[in-house]
Amino acid sequence: MNFPGTGGGGGGIPGGLPGSVDPSDPNIKWLTNAMESCYAKTAMSGVAGFGLGGLFGVFMASMAYDTPYHTAGAGQAPVSSLPLRQQLKTGFKEMGSRSYSTAKNFGKVGALFSGIECGIEGLRAKNDMANGAAAGCLTGAILARNGGPQAAAVGCAGFAAFSAAIDAWMRMPKEED
Repeated sequence: MNFPGTGGGGGGIPGGLPGSVDPSDPNIKWLTNAMESCYAKTAMSGVAGFGLGGLFGVFMASMAYDTPYHTAGAGQAPVSSLPLRQQLKTGFKEMGSRSYSTAKNFGKVGALFSGIECGIEGLRAKNDMANGAAAGCLTGAILARNGGPQAAAVGCAGFAAFSAAIDAWMRMPKEED
C-alpha cells in the first residue's frame, strides 16, 4: 500500500520499511550531532532535573509537618486557627516555594554533573566508569566549595562514590528471562 509522501517504499527510502529513517540524510546527521553535543546533554539534564526536582519538591512539601502548619512564628497566629481558604492559600504557597527551590537544586546538580561528565569523556575519549566518578567528584566539590576544603573533599568523595555505584549498577548485564 502506498501512502502519499512515502516515496513508494516507505519512510522516504526506496524499498525501505515504513517508518524507517535514512541515516545519511543531512538533517538526521545534524540532529544526531546536536543531541550528542555537551551543550545539549547539559541543557537536557538541567531541564529534566528541574522537572523531577519540582515533582519531588511537591511530594516532600506535602509530607512536611513543620512550619507553617503546626508552629507559628513570632507574632503570627497558627495556620490551624485561620479559615480554610487562608490555610489552603498558605499551604499551596509554601508548597510552591519549596517545590521551586528543590527544582532549581536538582536542575543545577543535573546540568553540572552532565556537563562535567561529557567534558571529561571528550577529553579522555573513553566511555567508562572513571568518567562518572571523576564528574561526581568535581560536582560534589563544586557544590560544597562554600563549606571549605574539608566539605569539598567530603562532597567529592560522596558524589564520586554515589556516581560510581549508580554507573556500576547501570552497566551490569541484564538477566534474560
